[in-house]
Amino acid sequence: MDIEDQKADIYEMGKIAKVCGCPLYWKAPMFRAAGGEKTGFVTAQSFIAMWKKLLNNHHDDASKFIWLLAKPSCSYLEQEDFIPLLQDVVDTHPGLTFLKDAPEFHSRYITTVVQRIFYTVNRSWSGKITSTEIRKSNFLQTLALLEEEEDINQITDYFSYEHFYVIYCKFWELDGDHDLYISQDDLSRYNDQASSSRIIERIFSGAVTRGKTVQKEGRMSYADFVWFLISEEDKRNPTSIEYWFRCMDVDGDGVLSMYELEYFYEEQCERMEAMGIEPLPFHDLLCQMLDLVKPASDGKITLRDLKRCRMAHIFYDTFFNLEKYLDHEQRDPFAVQKDIENDGPEPSDWDRFAAEEYEALVTEESAQVQLQEGSFEDYEADEPVSPSEFGNKGNKIVTSSLSEKCGKLQAVDEE
Repeated sequence: MDIEDQKADIYEMGKIAKVCGCPLYWKAPMFRAAGGEKTGFVTAQSFIAMWKKLLNNHHDDASKFIWLLAKPSCSYLEQEDFIPLLQDVVDTHPGLTFLKDAPEFHSRYITTVVQRIFYTVNRSWSGKITSTEIRKSNFLQTLALLEEEEDINQITDYFSYEHFYVIYCKFWELDGDHDLYISQDDLSRYNDQASSSRIIERIFSGAVTRGKTVQKEGRMSYADFVWFLISEEDKRNPTSIEYWFRCMDVDGDGVLSMYELEYFYEEQCERMEAMGIEPLPFHDLLCQMLDLVKPASDGKITLRDLKRCRMAHIFYDTFFNLEKYLDHEQRDPFAVQKDIENDGPEPSDWDRFAAEEYEALVTEESAQVQLQEGSFEDYEADEPVSPSEFGNKGNKIVTSSLSEKCGKLQAVDEE
């Protein structure tokens, strides 16, 4: 801080944040709250006034964080409120240094992180994160980890660049015209059309999407796709369980009736018959599912039932994901039970999926480069982005590949 002039820029605000006992990456919200955005610096007088007001009215980290980021007189955070904080992470985190020369990635990475925050933290589905939701989540603890961990990919909750890369590449594969929206037909192609058309229709009905673009124009944004992909690949996640429950609850009465279960299973049967597989009759299948879930009330399944049984992933795949349903059918039932009983700190289904997909993408890109250029060295000579901090050539290839995918596209719009 310039003592003579008693003012600080956003970089010096990091030191001030630490002196005040705050995590380093609170610096951008603190800077803005003290009026720094308008002038490019914060005076000692304006900072002290802001800090006193904060301490007098807010007494724990969650409420302080909400106040620093929220719009005036708001007691909650909306998606756009996170953008300055996340832009600062992109600009200054050592694990994202390679993005300095790739500004086209910034909004896409930020959009992904914002959606992951709301997916995990906003348990009310309101689009407004409250201090109570912040307290119940691990977000502030994870944000604090950013200053301790230089490899951002080690922070798999919210911030991993590798996770972003996987999500965006999956979206790009479906977005044929690259306008950053996908149709029902586009989404149905995900994972070789593993999901039924009826569940895809329900996603596009507005049951699990915000905004009117999906219902009015039949288009899904990249932000909505983030929710779909995490929900599809980690059906044990509480938000995923809620996501698919909303989709299957066709009449919106808060319970899954036998009629609704039959409606979704009917298409599974048709698809199995087309493959030459004899499906289990619905009545027999229903008995299996009721035994699996053990609902509190006969003849109807509630969200609470599905969360309690710890078998929601098997239940959902049975009704709308044929590939995964058949995989479950072939598994040893004792192995399934072992999965349920294992309460240890195992990676989530999402973490496993993202790690496997990232490795596959790196391998694919490496093979393409070797075919086209003959060697990594030849490839690197023309490399427009040089994320040397990542420490290996594979990541350079991946970054360049994504640059080719994104280079001429407009920024991802927030929904």
